[in-house]
Amino acid sequence: MSTLTRPDVVRTAVAVEARAVVKTYGHGATEVRALDAADVTIPAGRFTAVMGPSGSGKSTLMHALAGLDTIDSGQVLLGGTDLTTLSEEQRTVLRRERIGFVFQAFNLVPSLTAAENIALPLTLAGRKPDPEWMAKLVDVVGLADRLTHRPAELSGGQQQRVAVARALIARPDIVFADEPTGNLDSRAGEAVLGFLGYAARDLRQTVVMVTHDPSAAAHADRVVFLADGRIVEELSEPTTAAVLATMARLTTGEV
Repeated sequence: MSTLTRPDVVRTAVAVEARAVVKTYGHGATEVRALDAADVTIPAGRFTAVMGPSGSGKSTLMHALAGLDTIDSGQVLLGGTDLTTLSEEQRTVLRRERIGFVFQAFNLVPSLTAAENIALPLTLAGRKPDPEWMAKLVDVVGLADRLTHRPAELSGGQQQRVAVARALIARPDIVFADEPTGNLDSRAGEAVLGFLGYAARDLRQTVVMVTHDPSAAAHADRVVFLADGRIVEELSEPTTAAVLATMARLTTGEV
């Protein structure tokens, strides 16, 4: 990968923060408290993985942090913006202008070329990509010879690389990756994780990844673990073995 310097962007030390966030689904006997006064701080310019047993609330937490879903109580602060005070329309604009997304299913537009898919967030905002930044991202993810191809003409790994470049094209405050390697073989998955790590460490991009894969989480700078809707543990400079051991304790209830 070439050495890139991310353009200067004024950032706070904290990219996004959840304070005592509660989110419930259903009512009465069927009520499920997905987040139970959850607190978490995501530092800017770092790669953070979010893990937890099935039903622990990790996807709900990501949706709350990204403004994809409303919460019942608490606060979610993206930089200095309290998402809980915004209307749905305001949250939509905020997501478009300040947040990038990478999904397990790629979510590319079939009729658009790779280049058009990468530029899509800016196109929707009525803007054109900076040619130099576009060229740098294309170089980083190794897609220079695939820009005119449509998704059906690309492998799964190539499609996810398009999705990573798309998430970065608008220079967002934060990128959320939801099981980004879930549909990829191990080699393609390693490449995508390498790009996300490079974005954080070399481009100073804030990345938050929800994953169930301990080896994927080990690529992050930090892993936070949920159980029963709360952050219960975290690891810095994680290894696959340490993540596996922590998950084993959480799964057996040894928090």
